[in-house]
Amino acid sequence: MRYMLIMQVEPEAAARAAEELDMTQVIAAMGAYNEELQKAGVFLSAEGLSDASEGFRVDFSSTPPAVTDGPYAEAREVFTGFWILEVSGREEAEVWARKCPLGPGTALEVRRVNELSDFDLPDNEWIAKEQEWRAANA
Repeated sequence: MRYMLIMQVEPEAAARAAEELDMTQVIAAMGAYNEELQKAGVFLSAEGLSDASEGFRVDFSSTPPAVTDGPYAEAREVFTGFWILEVSGREEAEVWARKCPLGPGTALEVRRVNELSDFDLPDNEWIAKEQEWRAANA
């Protein structure tokens, strides 16, 4: 099963905590965590995201969809990065999430990534195409 660990930051709390952080130590801790994930064979991918001010949001509540540039004043937490892990189940995903070297002002939301088998549509042409695309890009 694949799980996504979604890093969320509460900007003000993270900014206060960052004042006391040594970025060399932070990068070393994150590198060691990523290396441990790789050695365990559960690491599929991980990425950090640019600041929200460089992003935008598309709201589909209207036609055409409305586009709003970041940052998002109403957001209490900002999505700043993610990992995708291949693990045996929820319990193993929790073990790895607890090991993540994050500090005050940050949290992980952990969600299972849907598999094509989660959709009970065995004869659907788009499910079949998705299977083909995945096989071609594996």
